[in-house]
Amino acid sequence: MKKALVVLIIICSNWTFGQAQKGSEAVEKFQKELNEEYASPEKSPLLKEDLAVFKSLDFFPYNPNLQIEARFVRTPNEKVFEMKTSTTRKPLYIKFGEAHFTIDGKALVLNIYQNIELSKKKEYVDYLFLPFSDLTCGKESYIGGRYIDLKIPTSDTILIDFNTAYNPYCAYNHKYSCPIVPLENDLPIAINAGVKKFHD
Repeated sequence: MKKALVVLIIICSNWTFGQAQKGSEAVEKFQKELNEEYASPEKSPLLKEDLAVFKSLDFFPYNPNLQIEARFVRTPNEKVFEMKTSTTRKPLYIKFGEAHFTIDGKALVLNIYQNIELSKKKEYVDYLFLPFSDLTCGKESYIGGRYIDLKIPTSDTILIDFNTAYNPYCAYNHKYSCPIVPLENDLPIAINAGVKKFHD
């Protein structure tokens, strides 16, 4: 139960950071707020020794071409499933929809998920979860992939801003239980945007 609460705190604390809005100012705000959280002794996932010397997370340069207006396809007949995590915990999720888009002429699809427990909370009823991995994983970015927070769209498009991709807390501290990126969300391209890996 304790681990489940920790993960809900992770999701909720990152909720304000992941709301995709176009433009460099939105990305600067995302980076500023994320750094403030990680610098806070009360909120930071960092180990004590890392927090003591923390200055800033490392980000890829802002890339407006990776603010993607994707075609959103709702998938209403999906079944609830247990998502694998970095521990034995298996939270319930459902595939909520698909994002179809193109980067550098390559057609791509990412599955978007909804956390069942979180969806029961009034303030997060429209929260969606987008985990992904790409060719930067294990090199420039965290080997386990990254996350993006989204809201349920009101139309057939959804804005995915890879500049707001952030690492799971497991990238900083082994005590956390983090969802593992599903294989179907492994992109065959490099996403040079968002948060980079923390340690070499």
